[in-house]
Amino acid sequence: MRLILSAFMLLVLASCSEAGGGNGQRRPPLVSAAPVVSTPFVNRIEAVGTARAREQVTLSAPVTERIVRINFQDGGYVRAGQVIAELAQGQESAQLSEARARAREADQQLRRLQSLKSSGFATNASVDAQLAAAATARAQAAEATASIGDRVVRAPFSGWASLRTISAGAVVSAGTPIATISDISEIKLDFPVPETLLSAIAPGQSIDAKAAAFPDRSFRGEIATIDPVIDPATRSVMVRAILPNPDNRLKPGMLLTVTIESAARFAPAVPELAVVGQGDQRFLFVVGADGKVKRTPVRTGVRDRGMIEIVDGAKPGEKVVSEGIVKVSDGMEVRLAGPSAARPTARRGP
Repeated sequence: MRLILSAFMLLVLASCSEAGGGNGQRRPPLVSAAPVVSTPFVNRIEAVGTARAREQVTLSAPVTERIVRINFQDGGYVRAGQVIAELAQGQESAQLSEARARAREADQQLRRLQSLKSSGFATNASVDAQLAAAATARAQAAEATASIGDRVVRAPFSGWASLRTISAGAVVSAGTPIATISDISEIKLDFPVPETLLSAIAPGQSIDAKAAAFPDRSFRGEIATIDPVIDPATRSVMVRAILPNPDNRLKPGMLLTVTIESAARFAPAVPELAVVGQGDQRFLFVVGADGKVKRTPVRTGVRDRGMIEIVDGAKPGEKVVSEGIVKVSDGMEVRLAGPSAARPTARRGP
């Protein structure tokens, strides 16, 4: 029994001797260190916006009448001025013919009176009355022409027509939608930005947008307008950006995620694991030339690709503990793993 106990004590003493480097002291903890490096950073604003057509209008029947012709295909492209639909205009055509006949008769009568006046057989009053009658007849003819024009629905600009929901022969009431025309050569993207970030955006600034329908593609554009009024309910301002849409992939009504980058800069940065948090304070363990660490308070900025910006408290070139932080405390000596361990360490005994 004494032999077993003696062997156990020898093993304990041997392990203590190895842990203390042969002089009864614990060896410094082994940690990894990384340098503070100058890294590019940008501030990013993210939002969700709604796509709108560059121009969009719903064409409706101007009067209650029967449709005699539809002149567009479902989802087809129409050009500015193209006839979209025609409504019956038989009565209006008859009224126009009657008004034109009256206008011709009034003009002929006016010419006869003017000839008689030059011979002294007509008074100025009769000529003036006939001038008024001729003008009235021409006005009635113009009114009939305008009434016929109201029964021809044309596209105000080039674009894509909506799906057709009405057919020739149907009697429509005034205001009944006939077709929606959308110009989607460009997309207006409206999205809200918190008022606290208003100073970070400006017209002409580039944006990057993505749609769920095309997850592998980014659509780039620029801010065109910032609403001058802030919404008091959401404390945000509506921003409108313009996105080129040459292949018509983006559709009005789509939801897009928006990213705005601003304030591009180079700043000191360290790996995220190197930063220790305590409440609202942040710290780094800076490795000194003597191999000891110093707990240094820092002010951090944005995070990007595993790095965190150091606004204040550290300079490029300094070395900080990046792994093994739980092993160290302020003023403790450490051993560096990897290439960082090339620095010669001081001897602590004979």
